[in-house]
Amino acid sequence: MSRATEVPRDDALPEADALPGAPHPRFAEQVFGHDAAEAALLDAIGSGRLHHAWLLTGPKGIGKASFAWRAARALLALPTEDPGPSLFGDPEPLAAPTSLDLDPDHPVARRVAALSEPRLFLLRRPYDAKLGRFKQDIPVDAARGLKGFFSMAAMDGGRRVVIVDAADEMNANAANALLKVLEEPPADTVMFLICHAPSKLLPTIRSRCRTLRMAALSPEDLGAALAQATGAPLPEAEIQSLLPLAEGSVGQALSLRDAGGPEAYESLLRLLGDLPRLDRQAMAALADSASARGAEGRLDLLLSLTEVFLHRLARTGATGAAPALASPAEAELLTRLAPHPRAGQAWATAHAELVPRVRAGRAVNLDASMLLLDMFHGLQSVASGPAAA
Repeated sequence: MSRATEVPRDDALPEADALPGAPHPRFAEQVFGHDAAEAALLDAIGSGRLHHAWLLTGPKGIGKASFAWRAARALLALPTEDPGPSLFGDPEPLAAPTSLDLDPDHPVARRVAALSEPRLFLLRRPYDAKLGRFKQDIPVDAARGLKGFFSMAAMDGGRRVVIVDAADEMNANAANALLKVLEEPPADTVMFLICHAPSKLLPTIRSRCRTLRMAALSPEDLGAALAQATGAPLPEAEIQSLLPLAEGSVGQALSLRDAGGPEAYESLLRLLGDLPRLDRQAMAALADSASARGAEGRLDLLLSLTEVFLHRLARTGATGAAPALASPAEAELLTRLAPHPRAGQAWATAHAELVPRVRAGRAVNLDASMLLLDMFHGLQSVASGPAAA
């Protein structure tokens, strides 16, 4: 849990809802590619039918959190009711906002950036300083903090805003604690639930929220979002190498950039280029590269890139055409391994089963090299079996 009123805070502590090497989403002044979501929220505000809970769904890393913080700043700065009558007659009704823009020098914007806004509550995975890691989920104690937050009178009146990032990271007890708030929402409160996997949420939570489905970013919006996150436009060649692998996610693009993703993808393609045959020595070398001491990031990178490759195979089979190539080595490989919709379905099934199996094994500390070898053998089986039928 993190409350905006929790000061002093140690800004050196990592934040679970921020990508390594990138600014926290609360510092993003612009949001790219989500004009429809902004229009829907503005329409709800202007019509006086602002729902108390919004479920922001879509792929991870596309700007859902940046949108939630942008909306939170605007809502906290907006008055909630018309001013009373004056000596000069009835006041004009409040004008409906036409944008969620808020001057960075506005007091609300400054307090939100500093996490010192008393009308804002942030629910996220806590960091355990003693163990040097984040909690695996959002615990019930963090969610129970909402009760204390709502028991205090809102300073200066106005709305209160809650951001949950990410709602699908709550454990069962935390989810039930949040549900109690959703069932009897306090007045003048708006909650934004960022969610990467809505199926993991309680149906009763989903049913009490208005859903905003947010799509992956276009190449143009992804380039603009990357420039904002990094502080400067990236070289065109670097953007072009990241775009096909990022799949519209600025978070994915940043992670791949920092981890050498395009180069690692070339290594993966060299190994898989002879499927259904695999070079045993090359397969063992790639697997061993992820099991060396301090190589946990390498395992995550290979798993992420394998998911991308399987998704691209499934799409090639389903559509009959390869997507924009991430590497010249892909052209023959994608069309050969996914020549028809049945093959595409086989690779989609592999996408849903093989990589999650490795992640589950990793969670219980099984050997990384053995997990990868098992996954590669699974790819062989698909290539020689269902995908070849």
